[in-house]
Amino acid sequence: MHFRTAKGPLSAHITHATVAGWTGRDREAVAHHIAELAELGVTPPSSVPLYYRVAETLLTQAETIQVLGTDTSGEVEPLVIRTNGRQFLGLASDHTDRALEATSVAASKQICAKPIGEMLWDWDEISDHLEDIQLTTDIEVGGTWVRYQDGNLAAIRPLEELIAAANLPNDGALLCGTLGAIEGVRPASVYRMAMTDPVLKRAIHLNYRVNTLPIVT
Repeated sequence: MHFRTAKGPLSAHITHATVAGWTGRDREAVAHHIAELAELGVTPPSSVPLYYRVAETLLTQAETIQVLGTDTSGEVEPLVIRTNGRQFLGLASDHTDRALEATSVAASKQICAKPIGEMLWDWDEISDHLEDIQLTTDIEVGGTWVRYQDGNLAAIRPLEELIAAANLPNDGALLCGTLGAIEGVRPASVYRMAMTDPVLKRAIHLNYRVNTLPIVT
């Protein structure tokens, strides 16, 4: 995959991809969310956080992804990449099949592509103010942009903690969890995501469309 950094272009051959789930820092809120999902038939996680290994080929920089059916949705996530002995922070969407989630969370992660941004920030440049970094998602509803997610990395468990627990290797990518959805999780056909660094005054953007394929029975 090809990225842009402040020091120039970077090529990375990702061979290991993991999605971290249930990473909210407010443990009571996470427990409440697990209980809510259990009422909908979603099996509670065996541990919190939980690390779902997914195929590295799911990572994509395409502007459009294809999904099966209308029950999928994206969610903005910080992305950690290790390559060439260096560590970077980027932006990703853990697009997930919500209908399949009730049967298997792991399968719901594996079935959808994971869009990622082309820009990466060197870890050393942001490690001292990680929790100030802001994440937002807007979705298009009836031709109007609506704020869907909004918060900062302080709402997610410390990234260094997640990286260590995931045993992130060189040439590895880790999606580190997300924020709550404003007015609930729901599908959309267009996503506009951003990760903003208020200290260094810069942002990473990730925009993509969803092409829904019919379910044939």
